[in-house]
Amino acid sequence: MENNILIFGHKNPDTDSICSALVKELMDKNDSEKAVRLGNINKETQYVLDYLGIEAPKLIENVDEGQKVILVDHNEFTQSVTGIEKAKILEVIDHHRISNFETSEPLYYNAKPYGCTSTILFENYKQLGVPINKTEAILMASAIISDTLLLKSPTTTEKDKNALEELGKIADININEYGLEMLKAGTDLDDFSADELVNLDAKKVEKNGTKFVIAQVNTVSIPEVLKRQDELEKAMENEIEKNGLDLFVLAITDILNSNSEIISLGNKQDVVEKAFDISLDNNRVFLEGIVSRKKQILPNIDKNL
Repeated sequence: MENNILIFGHKNPDTDSICSALVKELMDKNDSEKAVRLGNINKETQYVLDYLGIEAPKLIENVDEGQKVILVDHNEFTQSVTGIEKAKILEVIDHHRISNFETSEPLYYNAKPYGCTSTILFENYKQLGVPINKTEAILMASAIISDTLLLKSPTTTEKDKNALEELGKIADININEYGLEMLKAGTDLDDFSADELVNLDAKKVEKNGTKFVIAQVNTVSIPEVLKRQDELEKAMENEIEKNGLDLFVLAITDILNSNSEIISLGNKQDVVEKAFDISLDNNRVFLEGIVSRKKQILPNIDKNL
């Protein structure tokens, strides 16, 4: 694939990362651009792919020096592919903060504080006057549903709401019915080992010399996941030791009631307590109304480092 321009989202890809990469490839209609992925497909995303009858992008583990790439749904090198520092980044489309990012050449950079990368791509279609087909509409709608928890997350903007409404019409689907089934598919955690669960949707961050990971799993029953706390903690401790982390936070998020229980381990546990003005009990605490890693969990931890 060395002659192709590779399009990909972050490691441990979620639905937005996979769908945005696929949409970018479809939108550009450039035979040299290929959507790829940096990790396993989760069950929520697989639901989307099965619904559309399309295959997952090819898995890659590293890129060679000079490889041309387009980044979607991320910009931090710690969350990207091995070798990204020496790749030629042509474009970034993202809705996260900009951090640990530097290039040697100019590039196209499209970052907006929306709830989802696919909302930015939706705007790109409109600006370019490119018609959106049903497959593209379902991919973008699925990404928005996922990242905004069916528009219930505090990250949701009016842009996301408007985009999802129009995409639902193009896709000819009932957004609420389809969205709930898709989100529920992602909460089936029975087949995952503890190691897989803590890495299912984990983002590594580094600030002021502190290395930490914030992982998140969605569920319809927090108590069911907490039955596995002992094995989850062992898996988290393995990640801390293996990667030299100072902190590992696992957010177990109830998608129906919009709350989270977090498990926190590491020598910087006090940062979590300060961040939410709480005291951990048995390494965990319930956070009412907290569902967004990007807007609620990460910023609070970040400013207390």
